[in-house]
Amino acid sequence: MTENSKLIALVTGASDGIGKETARQLAEKGVRVLVGSRGQEKGQGVVDEFAEAGLETEVVQLDVTAEESVYLAAGEVERRHGRLDILVNNAGVALDRGPLTEAPIEDVMMTFNTNVFGTLRVTQAFLPLLKKSSHGRIVNVSSGLASLLDMTDEASKYYDVLLPSYASSKAALNAMTVHLARELGPAGIKVNAVDPDLTKTRYVDLPGALPVEVGAEPSVRYALIDDDGPTGGFFDRFGPHKW
Repeated sequence: MTENSKLIALVTGASDGIGKETARQLAEKGVRVLVGSRGQEKGQGVVDEFAEAGLETEVVQLDVTAEESVYLAAGEVERRHGRLDILVNNAGVALDRGPLTEAPIEDVMMTFNTNVFGTLRVTQAFLPLLKKSSHGRIVNVSSGLASLLDMTDEASKYYDVLLPSYASSKAALNAMTVHLARELGPAGIKVNAVDPDLTKTRYVDLPGALPVEVGAEPSVRYALIDDDGPTGGFFDRFGPHKW
């Protein structure tokens, strides 16, 4: 694959956790990965680490909650590459510390500003570059906690994982994914949501949590689906996930 023919992917929140592993796995598959990081220095540290493993990536400073930061990043990517093929909206937060009835509204607002509005903000800013691609793909990293069926099923492994603000934000993200897929279908851009499953990160440290290598699999798979692949769906590493 020549340098010009490489797919170009931006992964937000790629300085650690599932995002970092997603960036690694995409780079290992020959994708030119832009490591989206709120902190330039931390993102550059990831790029340097990948370089030691022979993986060529770039850092893009990006705070999904700040409109100016997002649009400056989009302008930088346009200057460097002229297009974007894959957008993995991975950046997210989980700030729940107790029942929803007692949650500080500021925490709930920050959760939605990152997980929902941040995703939309980045998508809108980078959409002109995605429309220049012949392989436009958007992957929104959701959660099994977003499933309304799982929320109400006492047999579900998610039933007793009580992160109400986070779960609500990811349910909203799933709905947004469906609408984006419908709107962007005519442009040939596929949009899907994925559930990494319960994965060990700085926000999740529960018994049975999976390693990030497994949690990143769905993001990578649906970033690289071919033209016959699905759009407007919700998937985990096994296939379609119940809504």
